[in-house]
Amino acid sequence: MDSIARSNHPALLPIDDRELARESWKIFQIMGEFVNGFERLAHLRPAVSMFGSARTPPDDPMYQLTEEIARKLSDAGFAVVSGGGPGLMEAANKGAFAGKSPSIGLNIQLPHEQRTNNYQDISLFFRHFFSRKVMFVKYASAYVVMPGGFGTLDELAEIITLVQTGKTRKIPIVLVHQPFWSGLIEWFRNTLVKQGTIAADDLDLLVILDDADAIVSHIFQYYERAISGPSAEERANFMEI
Repeated sequence: MDSIARSNHPALLPIDDRELARESWKIFQIMGEFVNGFERLAHLRPAVSMFGSARTPPDDPMYQLTEEIARKLSDAGFAVVSGGGPGLMEAANKGAFAGKSPSIGLNIQLPHEQRTNNYQDISLFFRHFFSRKVMFVKYASAYVVMPGGFGTLDELAEIITLVQTGKTRKIPIVLVHQPFWSGLIEWFRNTLVKQGTIAADDLDLLVILDDADAIVSHIFQYYERAISGPSAEERANFMEI
């Protein structure tokens, strides 16, 4: 009786068959994005996902540093995955495109800012942020996070959460540019740790590096140690991504 009463609750708006059909078709759109992403990226091992602002111009030193990091990662044998748009995403794709390994762009349809850059060996297109996020995580052997805005912070928080909770394996999370990130790390330490909302050793999931060679070396050394991959028990604990 309770379920029947709730189904007639005035807060539950009626939905007609056409709207229900549209909602159902969204499921197939999402499935299509996952299937296409899995098929196009499954062979890309190892890979590094790079994040950063869409608003950084090519004459900015951070654009040039991003391009340098991506080029060196590509020449070291890592495919580079970026958001496929302008700014630091373009710099990451441009550096990888000039290197020896594939440059991948995970493009998102947005009302502004996002345009596809011209430096992608593989381009995927997404309507949904969450399916795009899965592709950033699923095949990554490391994450390099350049300065950015809300989108970059969202991706960083997502990655830290997945690693912290054991839903994906622990791999390097490199923040680039000490002056940009130091305030956030201090807030983590002085507010989140002190309030008990995170543990002090959660900060060990992150490292801040400013030099391209140091970043590549840090990732490569970690990858060499972990080349055998996670154990069967670890994989069983990971989220199905």
